[in-house]
Amino acid sequence: MKSLPQRRQVLCMPLAAVVSFCLPTAWAKADQYPSKGIRLVVPFPAGGPTDIAARPLAKMLSDELEQSMFVDNRGGAGGSIGASNVATSTADGYTLLMGTVGTAAINPNLYKSLPYDAVKDFTPIATVAQAPVTIVASPHTGFTSLAELIDAAKAKPDTLTYGSAGNGTPGHLAGAMFCAATGIKLQHIPYKGSAPAISDLLGGQIDLMFDPLQSVLPHAQAGKVHVLAVTTRERASVLPDVPTVAETSVPDFEMTAWWAVFGPANLPAPVTSRLRTAIEKVVNSPAFDDLLAPQGIQPFSKPLAKLQADEIAKWGAAVRTAGITLE
Repeated sequence: MKSLPQRRQVLCMPLAAVVSFCLPTAWAKADQYPSKGIRLVVPFPAGGPTDIAARPLAKMLSDELEQSMFVDNRGGAGGSIGASNVATSTADGYTLLMGTVGTAAINPNLYKSLPYDAVKDFTPIATVAQAPVTIVASPHTGFTSLAELIDAAKAKPDTLTYGSAGNGTPGHLAGAMFCAATGIKLQHIPYKGSAPAISDLLGGQIDLMFDPLQSVLPHAQAGKVHVLAVTTRERASVLPDVPTVAETSVPDFEMTAWWAVFGPANLPAPVTSRLRTAIEKVVNSPAFDDLLAPQGIQPFSKPLAKLQADEIAKWGAAVRTAGITLE
């Protein structure tokens, strides 16, 4: 008959074996990520500026991670529908958000209530790209400069219309800030994405549009619309003859659209690290720059959590200055 200490040793061995077996298995699952396709939610319709930035990323990230990555366009409510979809998804790394300055920083300041918390409901992963917002005129207006636009708006307040990709988007807020800074009044027409707004701009149903450069660039290059200005501090390399707002009418005026990848809150650290490393590798590659540059977009690599905190504070002040809030 075994002694009591020996019996205790025999009883404890299976438990120790189970623990030693489970720990490597748990880590193995994290190490195996990703083991299936990944869904990248774009919170705006296909063909818009966010979509244009997301698709090259999805293609190159798919190659880097050796898994399929498909873009899921879920537009509406200034990006809130798509953002909410990701916020309520399982935090396993297989559903990601192509977030924007709008969904991550502007909307929390602009809307009285949102179906998501821009900070608490997401895991910031990595920044992707940035671009200027453009002020674009339909040919029927005859505008060839900001001065002509401002003069016309002051002569007939609230008669000129400007479209944007929706309430709370960079274009919407850039327009509101421009009006506040120049003392003019324009009618804002929100659309469910950039593509339908551009269609109406080309057709003359609206006079102006404020939207990131990449969505209007092909039409500008074809001479179908006239880009009056860009909202960044420096001129866009693809449109070197187009002035900035700051150099023509409003000193220090600046508005930059940016895009970044977020996951649901509480994304496991190994998964976050794997995604961040892969995204940063893509974003910093010459091949990614080659894809974006012709469209007026710049790869953008910066610590996302810090950027979001700074941008929330910045756009909070801008929204208060513009005096706009949305339900």
